[in-house]
Amino acid sequence: MNNFKANYKKLPPEFNIFLVLLGLALLFEILGWIFIGQSFVANKRRLIIMILQVSVIGIIAVGVTQVIIMAGIDLSGGSLVALSAIVAASLAQNSSYTKAVYPHLTDLPYIIPVLAGVACGLFAGFLSGNIIARTGIPPFIATLGMLVSARGASTWYNNGMPVSFLNDDFIALGQGVWPVVIFLSVAALFHILMRYTKYGKHTYAIGSNEEAARVAGINITRHKIIVYSIAGGLAGLAGVVTAARAMSAQAGMGMMYELDAIAAAVIGGTSLFGGRGRIAGTLFGVLILGVITSGFVFLRIDAYYQEMVKGAIIVGAVVVDQIRYKKKNTKDKDI
Repeated sequence: MNNFKANYKKLPPEFNIFLVLLGLALLFEILGWIFIGQSFVANKRRLIIMILQVSVIGIIAVGVTQVIIMAGIDLSGGSLVALSAIVAASLAQNSSYTKAVYPHLTDLPYIIPVLAGVACGLFAGFLSGNIIARTGIPPFIATLGMLVSARGASTWYNNGMPVSFLNDDFIALGQGVWPVVIFLSVAALFHILMRYTKYGKHTYAIGSNEEAARVAGINITRHKIIVYSIAGGLAGLAGVVTAARAMSAQAGMGMMYELDAIAAAVIGGTSLFGGRGRIAGTLFGVLILGVITSGFVFLRIDAYYQEMVKGAIIVGAVVVDQIRYKKKNTKDKDI
């Protein structure tokens, strides 16, 4: 028994989250056979659709995770998805349509609208980071302001009208497995950066103890701006993928995405007190949200119950995090 406990403690923290994921899948499998006589796990099409649906949330969650590890918060992700989607889509319209309305426009290489969408989110994150780092305004207030402003800008940009008739090269980015490939690539990249580079070490240091990090010579202002800029850029990338998947863009896109992304990070073990969390855990958190949503649809349960369950899960995860935080502080005081 002692050997088992010792070996269990050596396992990465994400292992517990993985067990939760397996437990949820097993629960829906059992409920599926009991109530509708079907398998939840065996339906490959359902699982593929689930992963595709959570990929956009996952891209945002990777950026949000870094912000939360730094003891910050970012509420602007969903609005930046809408704004970036509108901007990217407006530059990716099919020439057969745009020539009839704007004769001087022609098809642009798909990389231009992609970069424009990412740059839009990056700039918004840069603004939020500067406001937070240079004025001392709480991140909650600064990013809440960006949430409202970006949503308004996305409506203003095209007078509230949707953008359609996108060219095939741009649309291809959101079709098939590409959203999943983009999500996993982003997750892998930042997993490496957070674990093995100075960027990650500084992010954890600021989240653990900002004053100690400042004394250690870390440029707090610059690093906060970089982290919020990255989070904004990833939200912009999510907006590009969303527009490509939907083959259009409108100002109402991305509603509540920021809360799903925060939920995925918290469920994945990222502490709202800062200084603790991993991208791998967030990946499992995203999948847990996907399993819950897909499972409720599979059992034909009304959609509003999904939001209620998500809310309960978020509160539960925060309560567990707070208990761990208090225990850690108690141990530190005893030492």
